[in-house]
Amino acid sequence: MPILPRLVAFDLDDTLAPSKSALDPSMIELLVKLLGVTEVCVISGGQFGQFQAQIIDNLPEISPDLLARLHLLPTCGTQYYRSDPQGWTQVYAENLTDEQKTRAQGAVEQTARSLGYWESDTWGPILEDRGSQITFSALGQAAPVAAKIAWDPTGEKKNTLREAVQTLLPDLEVRSGGSTSVDITRQGIDKAYGMKRLATLTGVDLDDMLFVGDRLDENGNDYPVKVLGVECIAVAGWPDTVALLEDLIPRYAAV
Repeated sequence: MPILPRLVAFDLDDTLAPSKSALDPSMIELLVKLLGVTEVCVISGGQFGQFQAQIIDNLPEISPDLLARLHLLPTCGTQYYRSDPQGWTQVYAENLTDEQKTRAQGAVEQTARSLGYWESDTWGPILEDRGSQITFSALGQAAPVAAKIAWDPTGEKKNTLREAVQTLLPDLEVRSGGSTSVDITRQGIDKAYGMKRLATLTGVDLDDMLFVGDRLDENGNDYPVKVLGVECIAVAGWPDTVALLEDLIPRYAAV
């Protein structure tokens, strides 16, 4: 990793917390400590409301200066939010057109039904319009973690669906998302795009960043960050990230 990263970026689900779950108090404490020594980014396929529920609502009272160091990039970096005195403000959003949304939703539903992946018993809607991203969640966004793991333990279903949908939408980007999800964005708009925009907007060079994620494999939505050349560390779950931060944060004080 960089000797001391000027910015540490994280995936959210299964990196900072279990899928769609609030951050553990120990993780919140470490994130606040990390904000005290460097810039922090969270970039994930979830929409801003998910960031609100998992991260923001669980933060203790911290100074505006510290909060200003937290960069939130929902929907795989197709949106960017910063904190200011008025609250959380959207800096940009690379939204899909209505025509692109209609085609994306049609393609993923048609393909999921033909493959037998369209479930009738779900925890919430299967398809979500997140403005800059269409997301397919096989069991719905609120599905329990155990049910998600049982539905596709190897990731084969999700990857088969992604590949089939991509052939129908050659002008858009189709990527594996969370454990049972597929995300569709504008072409070339993925986590690598978000990290590049972040570098431009913060003035922190990509070489001075560290990215931590659980899906750095070739089919994962963290993979574009690795291809971009940002230093990456793979974790298998949020406890690995806790261990990483417990080692990293004290190194700043030693300088």
